[in-house]
Amino acid sequence: MFAKTIIDSDAFLDMPLSTQALYFHLSMRADDEGFVNNPKKIQRMTGASDDDVKLLIAKRFVIPFESGVCVIKHWLIHNYIQKDRFKPTVYKDERASLVVKQNKSYSVMDTECIHDVSRLETQVRLGKDRLGQDRLGEGSEEGETADEPPAPAPAPYETIKSLYNTICQSFPRCKALSDARRKAIKARFVSGYTLEDFETLFTKAEKSSFLKGRNNRNWTASFDWLIKDANMAKVLDGNYDDHHQGQGGPDRNDDLDFIPN
Repeated sequence: MFAKTIIDSDAFLDMPLSTQALYFHLSMRADDEGFVNNPKKIQRMTGASDDDVKLLIAKRFVIPFESGVCVIKHWLIHNYIQKDRFKPTVYKDERASLVVKQNKSYSVMDTECIHDVSRLETQVRLGKDRLGQDRLGEGSEEGETADEPPAPAPAPYETIKSLYNTICQSFPRCKALSDARRKAIKARFVSGYTLEDFETLFTKAEKSSFLKGRNNRNWTASFDWLIKDANMAKVLDGNYDDHHQGQGGPDRNDDLDFIPN
């Protein structure tokens, strides 16, 4: 089943037909919780390109995992499977990293923040018996006063890491999220950046010849460089966009604001 609220949305219909077709094929081969274990095979079967895959991820129609498995983000909006027919997914680790938002869409939850989920008003943790069984965070916890403000939602560290590794194919991969990287990501969210800003950041970086090494020092940007406050602002402002003549980015190396590797 496919919900018209999703497939008739401007965000979906604005994508190329090849991208839409890949989404349908992935969804038709997903298990009862929306997980697909062979997205690359399905991509090859349908003749979809890497750009189709990147677009589905960037538009947040699918969520990728480092294991190679992906999940259909709006699966629970599309489908409801009766309990006597429901078969839980075998991808337990991937499922454990997800929460179900109030609108029934999946979202990645950082594992370090699992114990804070009960304080989030817009998220529901995946239950052991079935998905979305218990709403969490509806009322005050024991000992919590009515005036106490809710805790802020955790930064989507794993989502940002996956977006970078998927979109920025020309850059060194981000294999682990160190404390310094988590601190930098959290700081960007505290200062007002959104997940969409990170998607734009990585997309612009991947399209920038200058950031991919076409500069006087043969220097290539990295994940750490991109998420630095000053550098992120410059990339989003278009300072490193390719010129119309096909040359990459700025001509002055002192504008790189180099940081140690």
